[in-house]
Amino acid sequence: MDFIKNLDTDTSLAILSCLDDPSDLVRASAVSRSWRHFVIKQSLSKNLCLKLFHQLASVDRILETSNEESSGSSSSVMEDNTTRLLEREHRVYALLAKGCTSSPIKSCVEDAITASSTDRLPEESILNTLDERERIGGTPSYWSSSGHHKTSVPETLVYKLKGDLCVITELSIQPFQDFFDPGRPIYSSHYVRFRFGHLDNKSHDKNNYVWTYTSQQFPMAQENRLQNFQLPEPVLCIGGFMLVEFLGRVQRCDIDDLYYICVTHVKAMGRSLTKSFRVVDPDESGKFGLKVLSYSDPQKMNEKEEEEAGPSVFRPMRNRNLEQLVNFLHRHSTDVQYVWPESDEDDESDEEEV
Repeated sequence: MDFIKNLDTDTSLAILSCLDDPSDLVRASAVSRSWRHFVIKQSLSKNLCLKLFHQLASVDRILETSNEESSGSSSSVMEDNTTRLLEREHRVYALLAKGCTSSPIKSCVEDAITASSTDRLPEESILNTLDERERIGGTPSYWSSSGHHKTSVPETLVYKLKGDLCVITELSIQPFQDFFDPGRPIYSSHYVRFRFGHLDNKSHDKNNYVWTYTSQQFPMAQENRLQNFQLPEPVLCIGGFMLVEFLGRVQRCDIDDLYYICVTHVKAMGRSLTKSFRVVDPDESGKFGLKVLSYSDPQKMNEKEEEEAGPSVFRPMRNRNLEQLVNFLHRHSTDVQYVWPESDEDDESDEEEV
């Protein structure tokens, strides 16, 4: 029995609203023309997206590239403008729901932007937290805050994520343990908190952000291990920036009697939709435009990208770190004093003059 035809609208809507897998909803829309018309008219794909990620209620407009928009209009047999808009909305939200739930889970951190303080640049730069290794070439790799007498002074780290839309599923931090000091102290914090958001488009300062999501405070253990922090549910980051906030200092340095926070590695795992969508003009209220870059399956796009890339495209880690360090120093040129060592040629010329 075709319940779409034989049951009333509310009952049919209640039945199809039980589908919580985007793929099942797409299959339902492919059963027949009447089913497809019902799914589109009732905005079931959009409703499913909002049920999975309530942050998507802030989408106030959908944009497409000119080619995709014109081809969609010419191929559509629906002449009514409202119907065509519903058709486009269905395609966009069906793709969005699938990308948010089935794209491969990978590292979502692209770059380190800034730290609230740094004890020594560039040796203890925030860039070191991008590398999972505790030591590089025998040298400890970590970020260190400046020291304070008060334990209540917080510290923050800001990161750029891989895309304007990222579904964050897992967050991890490894505090730094100083093996050279007596007692091998671990410079963790009492608590850690995470924020996600976007740049403030109305501000002339490029370091101003609007944080649209704030997590609870998670207790940190004073242990040298990668500590995982479980969010209550996957979080959709709109805008592509993450702030890590360390609250409460626990370890004092015996050398200067000051409290520090030091971190070896920061990790954010999730699903990036950078190939499919872009966030357009987010405002302070949280409203934003959603631009569709491609209607290709996000999962297949990732598989194709990995297949085409192969192992040869991976640059050595030290080259990647050098590139990131140069970019970081460009952003913080006033914070670093450059001292150029004298060359051997200068020494030889001085000896000849004598």
